Amino acid sequence: MKTTVGLSDFRRAFSDMGRENNFSWEGLAALFEYLEGIEEGTGEEMELDVIALCCDYTEYQSIEEFRRDYGGEYETIEDIEQQTTVIPVNDDAFIVQAF
Repeated sequence: MKTTVGLSDFRRAFSDMGRENNFSWEGLAALFEYLEGIEEGTGEEMELDVIALCCDYTEYQSIEEFRRDYGGEYETIEDIEQQTTVIPVNDDAFIVQAF
């Protein structure tokens, strides 16, 4: 038996697991939309695993913040996209899949 999860349920699941600070409010919406797109594209439902998502994805507020974790060779979003999935959050922030 599966439960359909909407955006508010998705956000609440992070809060219930004590992970409400892993992503911004906007970041959770972007991640939710991205994951929904994968489900639609594959035709397969995903299981919501908050801990796995926190391990697999990280939100950065700027490319400079990303470079502190991954190094200076990444000068643009396009450089990062050559290595991993990038999910835009707003004009500056983005989420990357760990690599």
